[in-house]
Amino acid sequence: MATFLYRIGRWAFRRRRLVGGLWLGALVLAVVGAAVAPTGEEEDLSMPGTESQKAFDLLDERFPQSNSQGAEARLVFRAPDGQRVTARENRAAVEDTLGSLDGGDQVASTTDPYETGAVSEDGTIAYSTVTYTAEAVDLIGPTKSALEDAASQARAAGLTVEIGGSALDAEEELGGTTELIGVAVAAVVLVLALGSLVAAGLSLLTAFVGVAIAFGLVSALAVPLGLTSTVAILALMLGLAVGIDYALFITSRFRDERARGSEPEEAAGRAVGTAGSAVVFAGATVFIALVGLGVVGIPELTKMGMGGAGAVALAVLVALTLVPALFGFFGRRVLSRAVRKAAGAPRRGAGNCATSHDEPSGDRRPIAAKPAKRIGTRWARFVLRRPAAVLMTSVLGLGAIALPALSLELGLPGDESKSVETTQRRAYDLLSEGFGPGFNGPLTVVVDMPESAGARATTDQVVTTLRGVDGIASVGDPVLNQAKDTAVLTAVPKTAPNSGETKDLVHAIRGAVSDVEADTGAAVLVTGTTAMNIDISEAMSDALIPYLAVVIGLAVLLLTVVFRSVLVPVKAALGFLLSVGAAFGVLVAVFQWGWAAGLLGIEQTGPVMSLMPILIIGIVFGLAMDYEVFLLTRMREAYVHGASPGEAIVSGFRHSGRVVAAAAIIMISVFAGFVGMSSPTIQTMGVGLAAAVAFDAFVVRMAIVPAILALLGHRAWWLPRILNRVLPNVDIEGEKLSRHVPAPATDPDAAVRRLPVGRHQH
Repeated sequence: MATFLYRIGRWAFRRRRLVGGLWLGALVLAVVGAAVAPTGEEEDLSMPGTESQKAFDLLDERFPQSNSQGAEARLVFRAPDGQRVTARENRAAVEDTLGSLDGGDQVASTTDPYETGAVSEDGTIAYSTVTYTAEAVDLIGPTKSALEDAASQARAAGLTVEIGGSALDAEEELGGTTELIGVAVAAVVLVLALGSLVAAGLSLLTAFVGVAIAFGLVSALAVPLGLTSTVAILALMLGLAVGIDYALFITSRFRDERARGSEPEEAAGRAVGTAGSAVVFAGATVFIALVGLGVVGIPELTKMGMGGAGAVALAVLVALTLVPALFGFFGRRVLSRAVRKAAGAPRRGAGNCATSHDEPSGDRRPIAAKPAKRIGTRWARFVLRRPAAVLMTSVLGLGAIALPALSLELGLPGDESKSVETTQRRAYDLLSEGFGPGFNGPLTVVVDMPESAGARATTDQVVTTLRGVDGIASVGDPVLNQAKDTAVLTAVPKTAPNSGETKDLVHAIRGAVSDVEADTGAAVLVTGTTAMNIDISEAMSDALIPYLAVVIGLAVLLLTVVFRSVLVPVKAALGFLLSVGAAFGVLVAVFQWGWAAGLLGIEQTGPVMSLMPILIIGIVFGLAMDYEVFLLTRMREAYVHGASPGEAIVSGFRHSGRVVAAAAIIMISVFAGFVGMSSPTIQTMGVGLAAAVAFDAFVVRMAIVPAILALLGHRAWWLPRILNRVLPNVDIEGEKLSRHVPAPATDPDAAVRRLPVGRHQH
């Protein structure tokens, strides 16, 4: 693979104008496609195979007219202190408010709370439901303005008015302050790590190209594939993070090759052949882990995985082709100012050497720089002196951070998780106060009856059974379809939607109706948003361990092939578990317990989003393999060429430690930049991924990995002979490339590379 990628790198460098033109054309097409494509709709989560989803599907079939309605708004009115909403002047204000909406653009109907009984027992709170002819994303500005103006009209009359429902929902918008801060931090880290504005700009430019194309494709395919804004944001988040990192790794290797004396085209080929091989493998692990999310069986999770995987694949292609092409355009300016100055000073009088101004597309003079002492080398030697202490401290520290994960509770956020500054959250609180905490999460009971059964007798028996279940506040009258073979009832719990009592209630109802099913032959199904959330959360909990086992197994298999070792993959898998466990501990501490929630702008604690554990496992698995590969490839490269285990560790940190640290800081900054968004899903994702990357890069890969390798010594790189014969050699370190393409004479590691491979080679 290294030799093939070496040829790609040299070809992209030579044909840089063609490569740049092709990527520019792809970018233009993606942007145009996104601009002309219709806006996708935000779909509710579904879980095929669950009881709640079966009931939803049955409702779609038996009550097709119920799906013809569009968005819905709920106007919640509260009378001034000491008054009732049923008082004459307050009732007149409510009726005037609703009258101003009747017949408005896109308004299908409004309900009168005094006729429908939508008034609280104490008479202080009432609500009206406004239905529209279009979905929330299709509501025009004047329609939403009319709704808000109507609320303002009632407020002017002295009432407290809040608006709930889906009518005011909007897609999450990008470009907020925190995202920009994250990108700015990434830019600063790039400049400090590379010592060149041009090199830093190159990494950012290529990452933005890949992200823009991915975001454009997701937007263009939103309607035909049913992709939501969350899919687009995940693609943006992942594409930006890995795109910058992959470009950084290849750029850093290009600069190393130039420092060893390689000409620009040769250095580009070597950079893509070596660091590019690691990029391909790392990208492949992220891609496989994200695509593997489809096995869970949740369509939304599958779409998120596919969107993120596509963004990662684009980032890999950009890194392998556009990055070396830009090396050709920028030439010596990719190198740091100090290196350019040191290398250029003694050559200024040379008449046959073009300056960087004469040949901006690539000065062909070899650059040789004296390697400087780096903090990575000093850290590696520190770990080698105290491996047991470093290992114990790191493991105990991550274990302590992971302890809160034992209290992990899963759920799906609703209006109760929104900021108290939003009208939706205040409407939720008013309805809970006036009609009970369970009013915001009613259960829908669907009765599928045989044609021969008596509909009235069956539904009466279901109603009686439901009213006898402890925890039910009220049961509505059944509604039959035209064929009289399906009935729908609404049961309101006494407890809040995300409470454990409501979860127990759903199971209690499903158990209680089994006698009705046996007596009548009817199928009684419990559904609704609350029941669906419970079913999805339980499905996620059940799938977590199997998915984790698949991911760990895949990690061990892939790393065994790459590093041709048994213990290195096992060590990597255990480290991955530690970093993921610690990340889950942070999620529980922040989102369930409220620790530091105020600092992050999180106002409401509650269960962790159901999709997050599996999604974070899939993403972090791939990212953890990034750092494992980039750090250990240099170690194994030195080891197989005769270096001792300790020298190999130092060599890996000398070449890759600083770059891996910079890449991790960049990725943490990008993920943390999304914490400021208002979507609970994106907030949870940002906190979880930022924490996981921090733990994995700086504790697991920088401390635990070298400590274990130091303790294992030569045993770390042991591989049974039978596996050595069976496993393919993917040559991720570029070993074959070193044989076919001799190292430059000025390469400081050339002597080591020319050593005959001895007893360390497996």
